[in-house]
Amino acid sequence: MAAAAAPRALGSLRAGRARLAAACCARWRLGPGARLPGSWRGPRVAPAVWARGWACAAGGSAPRRGYGSDVRPEDELRVRHLDAENRGIVVLGINRAYAKNSFSKNLIKMLSKAVDALKSDKKVRTIIVRSEVPGVFCAGADLKERVKMNPSEVGPFVSKIRAVINEIGGTQRLPRAIGVSLAKELIFSARVLDGQEAKAVGLISHVLEQNPEGDAAYRKALDLAREFLPQGPIAMRVAKLAINQGMEVDLVTGLAIEEACYAQTIPTKDRLEGLLAFKEKRSPRYKGE
Repeated sequence: MAAAAAPRALGSLRAGRARLAAACCARWRLGPGARLPGSWRGPRVAPAVWARGWACAAGGSAPRRGYGSDVRPEDELRVRHLDAENRGIVVLGINRAYAKNSFSKNLIKMLSKAVDALKSDKKVRTIIVRSEVPGVFCAGADLKERVKMNPSEVGPFVSKIRAVINEIGGTQRLPRAIGVSLAKELIFSARVLDGQEAKAVGLISHVLEQNPEGDAAYRKALDLAREFLPQGPIAMRVAKLAINQGMEVDLVTGLAIEEACYAQTIPTKDRLEGLLAFKEKRSPRYKGE
């Protein structure tokens, strides 16, 4: 994460549909020991979850190979399409252990390419962004790489990071989640919060104890992703748009946006399938059409 009236809201939603298809609509969910907001590091970091669905999980177990500085660039982001009962879930695994998963040019390029591809894939229902490095999610920008950049490179690179992150959770959402006063306090002080403190201020929704396998965050994210799977993809998409855009405007305009979003579901086959499934007392079989 507006329009002033229903027609303009609908036009805005349609125009921004591709860009907003993967926008986040829920809060960070971190585990005990999470470090916020100065860096996304800590001894234990549990998941953040979005809907399209988007889910983010850190601190989980991962293959032990490739943890040295010689990791191949193509392995810094691993894309896995799950199958069987998890079909429709895609896992983006960040794997830059030697740099604490910080954002490099290569990683941002790979994330951008992956997100663009997944947004247009109708078979993808939920995306989990996870760390494959135990004990860390992301340390922010790769400052070692940044210091080597020509000044003319910095601006475009930061813009690219912002564009990619905005697809899965941008920098303007903290005050909207916890209020302007508290957001300023945390940002100005660069205070480090553990999971319980973050939950107490309303920054996160879930606090998890790490499991012996070291993937409690991923398991929680996967459980939530499975809850998203049976829902209608069109309804999920427009509900997210209604929430994201509605939060930026007054209630009357928000209700107009909600109405415009619902109008997009009326001519769909999925809506009729939902009604038929209810009548026949069976689970709906949505196709995103």
